[in-house]
Amino acid sequence: MSVLWSADELKALFGVGWDVSGISIDTRSLRPGDLFVALQGARDGHEFVEAAFAKGAAAALVSRPMAGNAILVTDVLKALEALGQAARARSGAKAVAVTGSVGKTTVKEMLRRTLAAFGKVHAAEASFNNHIGVPLTLARMPRETDFGIFEIGMNHPGEIAPLAALVRPDVGIVTCVDRAHLGLMGSELAIAKEKAGIYAALAPAGKAVIPGESAYLQVLREAVPPGHCALLFNGPEARLLDMLSGPENAEIAAEVLERKVYFRLAAPGRHMASNALAVLTAAAALGLDVEAAASALSGFAPYAGRGARRMLALPEGGRVLLLDESYNASGASMRAAFSVLKLQPGRHVAVLGDMLELGEHAQGEHLALAPALRESADVVFAAGPHCGALFDSLPRAMQGAHAPDAAALAPMVKAALRDGDAVLVKGSLGSRMRDVISALESPG
Repeated sequence: MSVLWSADELKALFGVGWDVSGISIDTRSLRPGDLFVALQGARDGHEFVEAAFAKGAAAALVSRPMAGNAILVTDVLKALEALGQAARARSGAKAVAVTGSVGKTTVKEMLRRTLAAFGKVHAAEASFNNHIGVPLTLARMPRETDFGIFEIGMNHPGEIAPLAALVRPDVGIVTCVDRAHLGLMGSELAIAKEKAGIYAALAPAGKAVIPGESAYLQVLREAVPPGHCALLFNGPEARLLDMLSGPENAEIAAEVLERKVYFRLAAPGRHMASNALAVLTAAAALGLDVEAAASALSGFAPYAGRGARRMLALPEGGRVLLLDESYNASGASMRAAFSVLKLQPGRHVAVLGDMLELGEHAQGEHLALAPALRESADVVFAAGPHCGALFDSLPRAMQGAHAPDAAALAPMVKAALRDGDAVLVKGSLGSRMRDVISALESPG
């Protein structure tokens, strides 16, 4: 069992320590040898310390006296942040931080695949992009890491800058600026300024990777500290030359820092090509060979909930193609998903759940999807009040069914599907469109 943090390292930080092989915040996934971090959340992590030791935890980070190998601190979250800072300081890894309204996790996974061709990569398996996830991902970074990849999210003002300061990225990426979280941020300009906070934390000689097509290009460029290089993808430094997009993949020709590259993604759509350009621009910013990076990226396929595609059998016979976009949604990602649905053979079925955190803009943002939806879908199923308004705006021939929530909608969708259908399922995480996925995947 390898040691992630030695007893001496933890003693230097907290005054006491034991060798630990990992970091856990959840006893359900804890492995023997882990340091259990007793965070305050929906439940108080201190309630699970005894269970953590029973499962083999080597020590526990706590803020009140506990039996066993307890590391007592004043504030457990602050201690986790200190552990993350120490991980960043002891490692010679090049750090890449990614934020943006759409595409953060996809770009993170593209980076994982690409940078693995050049060294040892560390990145979170899930979207650990908040005030807990970022320091946790840092704290879990092995000292021998060559490249650390960190996703940074937000839904309120002032969240990105302190998380980026923990990472101190050598490359900071903004994938795009869109109207996600509009209800909590107030305006698209406020979203752009918040996303631009990632650049303020760039390490010395760090580089900014900026979406060159953004309406807020000036805002993003002005956020780059003096003396730091800015590279634009979908701009002069990295541009798409040509793309052939079929139902299942895209053949892409691009130019990155005057180097022409050719690669293939197992995912169609202009948005995926844009994500790939951001990744190759980041690789160039790290001083890596762009052609080798494009070769490593070639073949990338999206993950469950973020565009993964699979065939499902229907109970009465036949099969349908499922496009699983159930993890999250914004106006931009909805339109991108519609464009992918349109490329598929067969009847186009869109199953949509509400986009959340839009506040007073929710009704307008949903209704604005209607033109793109009419061009891409043959029949629409909708869950939630705002998608219900969108549903009502569509021609009657397109209206499949509307229900108050995903669980109620799921059986209606399943009963209506036909052999050869292409089915897109998309909505914000809180809309629980995963319930529709689960129903479609279940037999009977």
